[in-house]
Amino acid sequence: MIKDKEKYVFHINDKSQMLNMRKLLDKIEIVIDNHSIQNTDFLNPYERRLSKSILNRFDNISYSEDGGLLSAERKIISIYPDYLSFKEIHAPIVALSIGGSIKGLTHKDFLGSLMGLGITREKIGDILLHEESVQVIVDNSISNYIISNLKKVGNRNVKVELICREEIKKGKEDYKEKYITIPSLRLDAIVSSVLNLSRNDSLNFIKHGKVKVNWEPILKPFFELSEGDLISVRGYGRFILSSVFGKTKKNRLKASITIFK
Repeated sequence: MIKDKEKYVFHINDKSQMLNMRKLLDKIEIVIDNHSIQNTDFLNPYERRLSKSILNRFDNISYSEDGGLLSAERKIISIYPDYLSFKEIHAPIVALSIGGSIKGLTHKDFLGSLMGLGITREKIGDILLHEESVQVIVDNSISNYIISNLKKVGNRNVKVELICREEIKKGKEDYKEKYITIPSLRLDAIVSSVLNLSRNDSLNFIKHGKVKVNWEPILKPFFELSEGDLISVRGYGRFILSSVFGKTKKNRLKASITIFK
């Protein structure tokens, strides 16, 4: 039994994550009380960072992460008693291959079709785009349902089959480079410039929680970005501040942006 659970989440300022972290504490409690193994849903890097800030405060448990590939963005955390070996732990994930006439379809198309089956985002891991097929990492509890029911992506006919984990390979990334000049590294300035939005629009997106930096919602327009930061804007996609290299004659910063399609 975990006493005073609130002290373990007191440091978390993001109220939207509070329910997830309380669920995590419930899983930790089950592991401690029942000497069992518990698994989270798929978590992004920010959610895993918050989770580990709690997990690391317990000496009698261990945990591991698995998303199919070491480089996976979305991973499940398996929590288990500390006397178990890491080799005994297997996250409940499987890999599916989606084939058919898929040329030109995007990550958004595949995610939308999967969620159109009534599947929540938390049960879906990375979606890996390849030339001839697309690999999707999912919770094994929904794999048979997807195989039986996913017949179309967009208006294309597709076929889904189970594949071995050894067949999982890193997907190709479709992106373009853009060069911009900006008055500063403030979040609102960069969002405005990259997406061709007015400063008022970018301010509203940020204040309403529609902008994330490295998967974390940022509500402060004056938040200063650093090279390598990943920015996502709901409805507009995501991009990376790749590099900042010098100033123009008008003292504006020159930067390169990687925009994912």
